[in-house]
Amino acid sequence: MELSIGEMLMIALAIVVLFGPDKLPEIARGLGEGVRKMRGAVDDIKTEIMKEADNPLSEIKNEIEKVKQSAQDFNPLAEKKNDAFPKDDTPKIDHSEDDSHEGPVSR
Repeated sequence: MELSIGEMLMIALAIVVLFGPDKLPEIARGLGEGVRKMRGAVDDIKTEIMKEADNPLSEIKNEIEKVKQSAQDFNPLAEKKNDAFPKDDTPKIDHSEDDSHEGPVSR
């Protein structure tokens, strides 16, 4: 809401006529104090709203970062490398030197 110069002069003239020139400084101080309190209250409300609005976003961002980190840390191939070829401690038999081994039978 913007007031033109003419509107502000009409308001000032109405205040002078209604309250007199002696009370004008007192009224101006009261108006200034009220405006300062209103600005402070609006700033406090803005700060609270921004805190509340920012808080869920930062929590969501933290959760996304945790998921990204766990996805990077997860390596299914590392687990499979250990399990794919279990270590066999039995001695290997060389069948080429063993005459009792007949090998695969084909029919």
